[in-house]
Amino acid sequence: MEKKVKSEIIYDGKIIKVYKDQVECPNKRLATREIVRHHGGVGILAVVDDCILLVKQFRYAYNKDTLEIPAGKLELGEEAGPAGKRELEEETGYSCKSMELINEIYPTTGYCDEVIHLYEAKGLFKVENPLEGDEDEFIDVISMPIDEAYKKIMNNEIHDSKTIIAIMKAYNDKYIK
Repeated sequence: MEKKVKSEIIYDGKIIKVYKDQVECPNKRLATREIVRHHGGVGILAVVDDCILLVKQFRYAYNKDTLEIPAGKLELGEEAGPAGKRELEEETGYSCKSMELINEIYPTTGYCDEVIHLYEAKGLFKVENPLEGDEDEFIDVISMPIDEAYKKIMNNEIHDSKTIIAIMKAYNDKYIK
């Protein structure tokens, strides 16, 4: 186990904080760790009539459109379950009777402490007047058959890790009982 010797914040932003830490390794040597601290996120697997609800949106960091499950970042201290229901409604116009935790994902273990809480929405229903999404978020909702989504993973067309895990879960649930 590594022991923190010194920590310095090198960036304090709206979504992330970046630290430069000095640690003592098990062999007693010192090393530097640059760590991104993040409040975490939530992603929702939502299946309606054998189709997964996905959102298509432009991702600036990759300079391209991506296909992802509905998801969002957590505010400091916010609970993942209620945040997931909110994101589902804002991004798809659906809500659900309950949500079941699938897993907690560590998307970038080498330099970030983000945890994505991945849920499956149960008892989905369309909301008459859904919550509005973020003003800087421009998304298209796509209802895609589970088999087609699986093929898009296998053809290297879907790259987002939380989405890949959610689609694989849906595919597994459909074919392996």
